[in-house]
Amino acid sequence: MTGAFPAPVEDEAVPAFWQRLGLPGLADVHTHFLPPRLLAKVWAYFDAAGPLVGTEWPIRYRWDDDTRVAYLGRLGVRAFTALAYPHRPGMAESLNRWTLDFAARTPGCLPSATFFPEPDAARYVADALTAGARVFKVHVQVGGFRPTDPALDAVWGLLADAGVPVVVHAGHAPVGTAHTGPEPFAALLARYPRLATVVAHLGAPDYVAFLDLADRYAEVRLDTTMAFTSFFDRFVPFPPTQRPRLRELGLAGKVLLGSDFPNIPYPYAEQLDGLARLDLGDDWLRAVCWGNAAALFDLA
Repeated sequence: MTGAFPAPVEDEAVPAFWQRLGLPGLADVHTHFLPPRLLAKVWAYFDAAGPLVGTEWPIRYRWDDDTRVAYLGRLGVRAFTALAYPHRPGMAESLNRWTLDFAARTPGCLPSATFFPEPDAARYVADALTAGARVFKVHVQVGGFRPTDPALDAVWGLLADAGVPVVVHAGHAPVGTAHTGPEPFAALLARYPRLATVVAHLGAPDYVAFLDLADRYAEVRLDTTMAFTSFFDRFVPFPPTQRPRLRELGLAGKVLLGSDFPNIPYPYAEQLDGLARLDLGDDWLRAVCWGNAAALFDLA
C-alpha cells in the first residue's frame, strides 16, 4: 500500500498506479531491445542459466519487438531505452546502427548506444552522439573489461563533456567478476568526476558503497532494476537501514525506475509493487517513476 491506494500486483493494474499518482506515464531507463538474432542468443543464455546468470531465469516477455513495444504502451511506459551491449570487439558500432534506427522508428524510445574498449571506440561513440544518442549502456560484467581500460579514456571524456548519461552495470550481481564492484567504478569516477552515470540494479549487492558514490558525485544516479522484487530479494535484498538514504536520493533526482524488461521472470508490475511497498511516500514514487528521468532526458 502506498498513500491511499494499492500498488499494482498484475500488469493490468499498472496504468491505474501511475494515474493515481498524477503522472503522465512511466519512464523506464533500463529496458532492452536488440537485433533479433542477438536477442535469441541472449535468451538462450538465460535459458541455460549461463555462468554470468547463475540461476534459473525464465524470460517472461518472449515476444517480437512490435508486440513488446505495444505492451509497454499499454502499461503506460512513455519513455524507455533500447540498451544493447557487446561481449567482444567489433560488435558495438553495428549495435549502435540498429538501436539508433530502432529509436528513430519507435515512439517513446530514447536513442541508445553502447561501446567496447577497442581502438575505434571514440570514433563511433562520437558518431553516435552526432546521430542523436541520448543514453549509452556499458556492461563490464558481460564485456569482461575494467572501466578504466585506457582504450576508453577518450570515450569517457566525450561523454562527460556531452553530459550524456551511461547506464553502467557495475555491480557484482548476479555473478561478480574481476571488473565489477564499487572499487573499479569509483576509480573511473575519480578520473571523470563529471561523468553522468546511472548505476544499474542500485549497484547490488554493494548497495551502501554505490549509494555513497551517488552522494559524493553530482552526476551519479542509480536505477531500481529488479531491486525489491521477490526474485532479486532471494539473493541480494536491499538493507532496510538504507531506506532513508534511498528516499533522500530519490527526492534529489538520483534514483530512476528501471525494470530489465523483457528479460525478467515475473510481471512488470512487480517492480512497481516493490517500490511502493518501501513506503517512501508518493512524492518519492512520482520522482522515481517519472520526474527524475523526465529531468535527466528533458521529457515533455
